[in-house]
Amino acid sequence: MGFRETRKWWVAPANYEPEVSAQAHFAKDLKILDTTLRDGEQQPGIVFSREDKVAIAKQLDAIGIHKIEAGTPAVSQGDADAIREICDLGLKAEIYCFVRNVVSDIELAKQCGVTGVLAEVPGSEHLLNQGMKWSVEKAIKAACEATSRAHELGMKVTFFPADGSRASLNFLLDTLSAIKAGGHVDAITLVDTFGAFSPEGAAYTVRKMIEGLQVPIEVHCHEDFGLSVATTLAALAAGASCAHVTVNGIGERTGNTPLEPLLVSLQALYGIDTGIDLSRLVELSRDVEKRSGFAVPPAKAIVGERIFGWETGMPVGMWKNCKDTDPLVMLPYLWTLVGQREPYIYTGKKSGNANIALVAQELGISLSEEEIKEMVNLVKEKAINAKRDISRDEFKAFAAKYRRPE
Repeated sequence: MGFRETRKWWVAPANYEPEVSAQAHFAKDLKILDTTLRDGEQQPGIVFSREDKVAIAKQLDAIGIHKIEAGTPAVSQGDADAIREICDLGLKAEIYCFVRNVVSDIELAKQCGVTGVLAEVPGSEHLLNQGMKWSVEKAIKAACEATSRAHELGMKVTFFPADGSRASLNFLLDTLSAIKAGGHVDAITLVDTFGAFSPEGAAYTVRKMIEGLQVPIEVHCHEDFGLSVATTLAALAAGASCAHVTVNGIGERTGNTPLEPLLVSLQALYGIDTGIDLSRLVELSRDVEKRSGFAVPPAKAIVGERIFGWETGMPVGMWKNCKDTDPLVMLPYLWTLVGQREPYIYTGKKSGNANIALVAQELGISLSEEEIKEMVNLVKEKAINAKRDISRDEFKAFAAKYRRPE
């Protein structure tokens, strides 16, 4: 795998230089945990029905997601029932649920039939003392009891110290070491609850956690500074073995690390094949968009409906010249890689002759060079007045004056 893969992608050669690749230490068996059904639903205004949750879980499993966090059973009976139904589907993915470090939560999770739990307690001294009004001793005791009980019941335990990114490193490591010693953990998540990490800070902390705790480290980031994908990639390159994501990046406040750009970046920019079917990402995105009621921005990376196409004349001219020989001359990755449509040529204020010629060809309209130039002026004038691009119907109406008798 390299920076240029025929009919797949064409990215920067520097990404694959040995000097660059040597700096990354990705886990050999990198996993993806999708938390759309839990953290995604925590975005204010999103409510997934039981039917929604089951349908989304099926789709996540069908594309090859390794772990699905199916929800929080303690939230409602409906959530517990949905988790139980997802567990009964016999999916290939491991099914987890979210719990507080409370024994009754652990026992409820077991009744739902999950493979494992993400057990949360505040991971920073300020969130613990000022937010929860708990002492460190109380938090450690609760975590040890709950994680031990989960282990006794045969469930895997991923410990989830909220706001761990803003904790002092010594506090975080000391607290987690005590929970590891007195309870049971199979993995620990580095939780960037408030999106407060720089990529470099996350990588540093992952290395220190791996060195100090000797357990698999997962990474869970939020998008408050617009860096969740970069921060997650940095954490994975530092040795974290599992990334937490949501479809379309939905989640609390600014949302979570979006599934789609993370997966495509791993594949094309780093050569990491997660085994997940990228060609169904747009299909999945559209379904979650509909079920969540939250629209995907049209220019959103990977899944936006307007990202494959141009209005500006110069790139359209270059696309016209290369599209039939090597479309990747003008694209970082082919639209089919993620299930997008073929690039669409827009007509508007910034258009040139190539736009008019390609759209006329698409619509079966014959125009002379002089007529194309006249159409450019008509389209520009309409777009400026309407403050938008021009529809195909409007284009056809403009071109009607040039229609020749058959």
